[in-house]
Amino acid sequence: MKVARIYIRVSTDKQDITRQKALVDSARAEGFYIAAVYSETASGARADRPELLRMIDDLQHGDVVIAEKIDRISRLPLADAEKLVASIRMKGAKLAVPGIVDLSELTASADGVAKIVLEAVQDLLLKLALQMSRDDYETRRERQQQGIQIAKSAGKYTGRVANTDIHRRIIALRGAGHSIKQTAELAGCSPSQVKKVCAEAKRSET
Repeated sequence: MKVARIYIRVSTDKQDITRQKALVDSARAEGFYIAAVYSETASGARADRPELLRMIDDLQHGDVVIAEKIDRISRLPLADAEKLVASIRMKGAKLAVPGIVDLSELTASADGVAKIVLEAVQDLLLKLALQMSRDDYETRRERQQQGIQIAKSAGKYTGRVANTDIHRRIIALRGAGHSIKQTAELAGCSPSQVKKVCAEAKRSET
């Protein structure tokens, strides 16, 4: 039986995860048993994503990690991204991400020089994908900062607008006794945002 664990990530609460959720149906159609779906709102440039870490901890030998794109798994600097992928491989699992050619079956049936070459090509393709993901992240941040500077120069920058609906939901859920993790799941945000909103609410009370 082919076992898959699906990882879904968005960077902000405003992004839609519907398209990524279609991975579940696609994986089932390909004959995978879906062991779990891990979904969270967090930056791919962070390694301490709770659901990502939970998925890696849950991995069993032979599992396949499925994500929409490599940048859903990582936008980390290359060295850190390779450590992340290594932690998945150390569990005996492998990545299945569109855009990265999977040579594992060819590698398994090869030997000698052919096996070494195939393994090297697979590692190179993955390294290129990880670096391109990081480069895209840095380019986006650079353009964002340039846009902010232009807006500031024109006197039009007012900062990020807070999502008051989510803020009220977080305060209400925490007031009802839910844990930070439960609140994040119910409010559809990250645990770090729950902590930030609660801290701001506490400061406003003093």
